[in-house]
Amino acid sequence: MDDGSPLFLVLLGAPGAGKGTQARMLSEKWGIPQVSTGDIFRGNLESETELGLLAKQYMEKGELVPDEVTIGMVQERLSHSDCARGAILDGFPRNIPQARALDDILKEKGTSLRFVPYIKVSDEVLLARLSGRWICRQCGAVYHMLYNPPKVPGKCDICGGELYQRPDDRPEVAKNRLKVYFEQTAPLIEYYRQRGLLVEIDGEQEIEGVQVALEAAIKSHDCP
Repeated sequence: MDDGSPLFLVLLGAPGAGKGTQARMLSEKWGIPQVSTGDIFRGNLESETELGLLAKQYMEKGELVPDEVTIGMVQERLSHSDCARGAILDGFPRNIPQARALDDILKEKGTSLRFVPYIKVSDEVLLARLSGRWICRQCGAVYHMLYNPPKVPGKCDICGGELYQRPDDRPEVAKNRLKVYFEQTAPLIEYYRQRGLLVEIDGEQEIEGVQVALEAAIKSHDCP
């Protein structure tokens, strides 16, 4: 940041909370990269790095990639020069061992997490956000029943094509995604709460309102 002290942020939020959008906006505002575990995995697999090849062995067997492999990839990514001033971590950590490993990685850099924003949204709103998306079969236009509904139900405004819902966007699948997320991250949320780092952000506001709240939290925690 301006005084030379880096800003590392872990953004917590369920699928549908708008975490990715907020991470991108913060990245642009503060000039630090959004570090996504999905991007890190793809990069290591495509480049066939040692860690990427190791991860591939587990993935090909349908097994979860061990924490130490994921941690190794994140540690390597955070060593890049573009992370010298900080980074916004998206999708990491996912559990307590990964959170402790992140603490150690940052300690080696002579820094630490100043606070952990949790974009909190009710289950009802999350489900509505996740299961409201419909796509045109012909032109690929995307609609949302809450935020961008078609003028005629089931028909594309642009080409008149039929709208359909992807399997991932169906209510029953969305419910399971949320169940898995909260099972995995409930202990993580409590871990940061007990350490006095968790700051809840109302994620049911407009996108701009959430961003303003995040900016205020950054400034109130002595982040330049």
